[in-house]
Amino acid sequence: MTADKQVAPRQPQQERGGGDGFPVGAELPPITKHIAQPDLHRYADASGDHNPFHLDADFAASTQFGGTIAHGMLILAFASEMLTGAFGRDWLDSGRLKIRFRAPARPGDAITCAGRITKVEPQRVVAEIECRNQSGEVVLDGTAEIAAS
Repeated sequence: MTADKQVAPRQPQQERGGGDGFPVGAELPPITKHIAQPDLHRYADASGDHNPFHLDADFAASTQFGGTIAHGMLILAFASEMLTGAFGRDWLDSGRLKIRFRAPARPGDAITCAGRITKVEPQRVVAEIECRNQSGEVVLDGTAEIAAS
């Protein structure tokens, strides 16, 4: 998986505390990842999830998906990477997600994860996030909550 574009946070992560520098309505720096079939094999080996939906093209072609699909947790990892870029240690130490998988991501897809701040409180920041494929279809969306340090 390769990152096409990754925008650095506006402030160094070490200086960030929760939503500092991110007012309500601010866009989080997006990331884009390309998915290829070998990535799914590597993820399966790392995670232990060798479901044929992800790995066996012949099997997957006979399912409702019509071909192999990416592991949902791989797409969730992309979202977490985007949140780590925005919130640094605060995300890693206190981040919580409530998400829904909306559509499968497939080999050949370019998945862009982005977010927007919806609430800033003294001890908490809330952001709406989503990951879309190159056609604009939402494959994952949800709410991230970060406890400010």
